[in-house]
Amino acid sequence: MSVGTSRAPGVPDFVRTRADRGGPGDLGDLGLDPDELPDGLVVADETGHVICFNAAAVRITAVRAADALGAPLERALPLEDLEGRRWWQLTDPYGGLATRVGQPERNLLLPGGREVLVSARYVRTARTGPVRRVVVSIRDTEARRRTERSHAELIATVAHELRSPLTSVKGFTATLLAKWERFTDDQKKLMLETVDADANRVTRLIAELLDISRIDSGRLELRRQPVDIGAAVGRHIQAYVAAGQGADRFLLRIQQPLPDLWADPDKVDQVLSNLIENAVRHGEGTVTIDVAPSSSPRERGGAETAVTVSDEGPGIPEESMGRVFTRFWRGSKRGGTGLGLYIVKGIVEVHGGSITVGRAPGGGAQFRFTLPVGTPAYLL
Repeated sequence: MSVGTSRAPGVPDFVRTRADRGGPGDLGDLGLDPDELPDGLVVADETGHVICFNAAAVRITAVRAADALGAPLERALPLEDLEGRRWWQLTDPYGGLATRVGQPERNLLLPGGREVLVSARYVRTARTGPVRRVVVSIRDTEARRRTERSHAELIATVAHELRSPLTSVKGFTATLLAKWERFTDDQKKLMLETVDADANRVTRLIAELLDISRIDSGRLELRRQPVDIGAAVGRHIQAYVAAGQGADRFLLRIQQPLPDLWADPDKVDQVLSNLIENAVRHGEGTVTIDVAPSSSPRERGGAETAVTVSDEGPGIPEESMGRVFTRFWRGSKRGGTGLGLYIVKGIVEVHGGSITVGRAPGGGAQFRFTLPVGTPAYLL
């Protein structure tokens, strides 16, 4: 088989895996071109020369296919490990033990220090025969690095958020235990109320972390039942009025008739609580909540219930609107972990709805979320 510097249309004969081992099937049988693969694919023949260098490999390595095809593998793909050793000389795919089947995925470096994830498979004619193909998979590490950075930020945020209330709890309880008789009843009550508030803060943070874990892993469970969302909004408003907010601070408008909404009432309360609290804490003027029927513009169609929460404050800067629903975004420095809106978006989307942010008619922030309505299929 000769080595060329270009490939014929369709799938080349040399990209074989199970067929080389005597089994059925190859990429050609599947009607799949190597350039359609999402990861970089590099294949070298029995002489160590590259016979396949797909489009993803070109993108990841910045090496032209014309320069790679026909070149020795170690020259077309000059990889080094994290200690600076040349990878192909170190692993010697065509030599060494005849029982080797490949190399597990690991971090390696391209020229210039760019890090990639590389794994290799050694294809042999027989179980311990000579290597006929070296099939190399290359993946960019950027997505993994973003995930690792996100996890590191989450740990740092949690550590910071836990330190303050736990320090307060520890300080007050230690003081009360050591000097109980020296304090008046009012002083004791104040300290215990502070401890209680800080314990609630820790509990809330742990609940947020559990929600994030369930959302990210796709394990957020819903217990759907009929929900009167207008009444739910009314309860939240009454709670704020009872806590000292003026009744004229809120305006609730419900457009009747509303379609039947089947949702998880606890999760819906969590979404409403977060959005209304943000409007009260960070906004100004009247907080307006509109509840109205809507129709879905999406392909699935169907009726929806839309809830819009608006305030008359300074609003959200245009350049920040794209980051509102990401982790750790804070609209101001007035408390909060920056996790609430991320959780809100996850809850709405698990219900099959959507949420958007924009500018309210009064100049403040406006959040609008929709939830699909109708009886679940399993109850029909």
